[in-house]
Amino acid sequence: MSDIEFTGVSKTYPDGTTAVHDLSLRIESGSFTVFVGPSGCGKTTSMRMINRMISPSVGTITVGGQDISRVDPVKLRLGIGYVIQSAGLLPHRTVIDNVATVPVLRGQSRRAARQAALEVMDRVGLDRGLAQRYPAQLSGGQQQRVGVARALADDPPILLMDEPFSAVDPVVRTELQNEMLRLQAELHKTIVFVTHDIDEAIKLGDHIAVFGPGGHLQQHDVPRTVLAQPATDFVAGFVGRDRGYRELSFRPADAVPLHDLPTVAPDQVASIRLDKGEWRLVIDAAKKPMGWIDTTGVEAVRAGHSLADCMAAGGSLFPPGGDLRQALDATISSPAEIGVAVDDSGGVLGAIYARDVLEQLHRQRTDEDAERNRTFFEEPR
Repeated sequence: MSDIEFTGVSKTYPDGTTAVHDLSLRIESGSFTVFVGPSGCGKTTSMRMINRMISPSVGTITVGGQDISRVDPVKLRLGIGYVIQSAGLLPHRTVIDNVATVPVLRGQSRRAARQAALEVMDRVGLDRGLAQRYPAQLSGGQQQRVGVARALADDPPILLMDEPFSAVDPVVRTELQNEMLRLQAELHKTIVFVTHDIDEAIKLGDHIAVFGPGGHLQQHDVPRTVLAQPATDFVAGFVGRDRGYRELSFRPADAVPLHDLPTVAPDQVASIRLDKGEWRLVIDAAKKPMGWIDTTGVEAVRAGHSLADCMAAGGSLFPPGGDLRQALDATISSPAEIGVAVDDSGGVLGAIYARDVLEQLHRQRTDEDAERNRTFFEEPR
């Protein structure tokens, strides 16, 4: 078991600053718990107390039922994976030797540790061709993958992650988040992840712990409850006024209908006739969307301008198994106000309209209200 429990934990520094105040929190084994909140709210301090990089002033922290204050800190840390911002790699070691660090420290032969490191690199999506490179020769995203691989190399039951993706660009950050979700589905680690980004917390966590000023835990619950029922005014403000939009990410969109979508091949654009306000989606030979074109774009192509210069941005795409948030975003981000649904290969399946998404939301809420009423009246009073 790798559950983690804080009981009455506080951390006060010699200058009188209280970083964490009376924290009592249980993190279930195999869960992905995200500590989220503004800077200086105690979330990182709380996480670093788990591996005794910081010691609490009062209170008890147990891992698997064992009081960690009675465990040798070095032994404790060797059994807990740790990933930090900007990876924290050893610059004088190659990628493979960075990944093999903990197994070697635990007594494994360098040869065996390197072989195991290659397998972990495969697991986190790192090309084996990078094994002999040094950290400075890698992109930011590659460095973070190495950091995750190093943390997983000795197969620890617990993984601590301190704002690991905050230093990379948004595209790479999304890729790394998706990779973490895939890895957790496969490995079922007990993960404690620190971030100040509520969207990242909602996407990754199966539980969210929201910290506020003075190191007070404001709410600990599943993401949907935090969004729908903020426990305090601070949580409501931190989650933001658009929390209703974020809550859509927990609602299935499988019942949203797909409509026929007007498309055109690149070599047909110059010959099509469009009415004012009409749009066509340009698709390639594999039926993958390239962008939208309207009357203005068609006229520009006929005048000799390149197709690439005439197409409007395509907006986000609605993926297989997507949620209502993704469906609505696909419609409102499209210049044509038409969402594009795609299959696993990226080929176009059909069109999504915002009105259908909102109607589906209304039906779901109506069904939920009916279920609550039925449960209320059927419960023994």
